[in-house]
Amino acid sequence: MTQSPEITPKSWIMVLALGLVWGATFMFMEIALRGITPFWLAAGRIGFATLLTVVIWLALGGKLFLTDHRPWGPLTAIGILSTALPFMLLSWGLQYVTSGFAGVSMAAVALMVLPLAHFFVPGERMSLRRLIGFLIGFAGVVVLIGPEAFAASGNALEPFGRLACLGAAVCYAVSSVTMRRLPPADPIGLAAVPLMIGSAFVIPLAWLNEGPPPMPDGPTLLVIAVLGLLPTAGANLLRVLVIRSAGPVFMSLTNYQVPLWSVFLGVLLLGEPLHPSLLIALVLILAGVFLSQWGALMRLFGR
Repeated sequence: MTQSPEITPKSWIMVLALGLVWGATFMFMEIALRGITPFWLAAGRIGFATLLTVVIWLALGGKLFLTDHRPWGPLTAIGILSTALPFMLLSWGLQYVTSGFAGVSMAAVALMVLPLAHFFVPGERMSLRRLIGFLIGFAGVVVLIGPEAFAASGNALEPFGRLACLGAAVCYAVSSVTMRRLPPADPIGLAAVPLMIGSAFVIPLAWLNEGPPPMPDGPTLLVIAVLGLLPTAGANLLRVLVIRSAGPVFMSLTNYQVPLWSVFLGVLLLGEPLHPSLLIALVLILAGVFLSQWGALMRLFGR
């Protein structure tokens, strides 16, 4: 797409919804991993999301590209980099690193997107104000996670686990920028086809790595279905809509929200203690968003 990003009130609502949904995902994943192995959890949620999204897509006509341009290579890369590969890297990496480092890695997506979008996405120039805003937001995530942010787990494979988490962050950043550069396309088709590609990638690898698919119990299957429906199928469609309209830099604001919502939900639903660092982190993250998205906020509240 060659036109500049258009950030509207609808864009803000979608990004807030994505942050909330993905922030709740970790609770459901923790429950699901009690009854299924990591790679098959990734395969199960992607597979269910693919089935659901493809049925809806075909029912609505099954359109994909709206011009004669058919960039199947970039679309294949998006399918692998947006779901299958990062899901597997995170599942593997979390065995050897602290959850805090994984959270910081996901927040780093916003910083990785900045230089990529500067060079490859029209209208996404990296200004000093925007860079400072994203750095302040990143600092807020580090404060939120606390000492665990860069703490060592002591595992011999920890360096490789950290590389896996950072690799997942790179996957998300590159796939977001690549998706923005695609020609005009049907948004549901653009959500469905990469999921199909991701399923074709992750299911064979899960089988090779962990053997035939296990038969989970009923509660585990229900959690996998929820993961496939909301944070994978539903959120994937919202992600496509945000990137294609508001751009990958705006979309990357979600990565600061995810750990924030995760902690908030832990306080509200699980009775976890409310630490002062949560409020400090909230101020820093909001200040970072305010600085990095000054123009969009002025348009939003100046209407």
